[in-house]
Amino acid sequence: MDRIIEKLDHGWWVVSHEQKLWLPKGELPYGEAANFDLVGQRALQIGEWQGEPVWLVQQQRRHDMGSVRQVIDLDVGLFQLAGRGVQLAEFYRSHKYCGYCGHEMYPSKTEWAMLCSHCRERYYPQIAPCIIVAIRRDDSILLAQHTRHRNGVHTVLAGFVEVGETLEQAVAREVMEESGIKVKNLRYVTSQPWPFPQSLMTAFMAEYDSGDIV
Repeated sequence: MDRIIEKLDHGWWVVSHEQKLWLPKGELPYGEAANFDLVGQRALQIGEWQGEPVWLVQQQRRHDMGSVRQVIDLDVGLFQLAGRGVQLAEFYRSHKYCGYCGHEMYPSKTEWAMLCSHCRERYYPQIAPCIIVAIRRDDSILLAQHTRHRNGVHTVLAGFVEVGETLEQAVAREVMEESGIKVKNLRYVTSQPWPFPQSLMTAFMAEYDSGDIV
């Protein structure tokens, strides 16, 4: 539940608007609210980091608005909370009115959701599941260069999960589409929220099975 920020409130401040993040001096603000001219603004606590609250403030600042990518080198937990804040701010901004009946909506007090005051429809933040897979053949690993990477960056294969598709099926399809080969011995490794803009990355290892790279 959000509330008005008071002078002595302190912690980490995720000030976000339209998927941008306020980064004075290139850093995520930390300290008392008064130091960042936040007193009197509405804020929502979205978590804690090392015993300190992490606050979301939905606000556009005139200067120093940047991408959450600029804080990707923060500790993983704090980066994830910054990403959560950016995604929630965009969710609340883009769901002011109900998509079914057009009436005004309001934030839930018990979960990350928006509720319609008229038809009682409930909306949750969109999360797009993705797969990323490292494919090995003997002592080699398959890397590819995507057309959007203009600086020579090569990566392992990745892509979005389609409707009605399992994670395993998504791996097989993406690998075939991007490289023309089949894989075997698929093994889940880990997952990570990835706020670009709202993905959940699921990582796998696999072995080359058959086919020629296209």
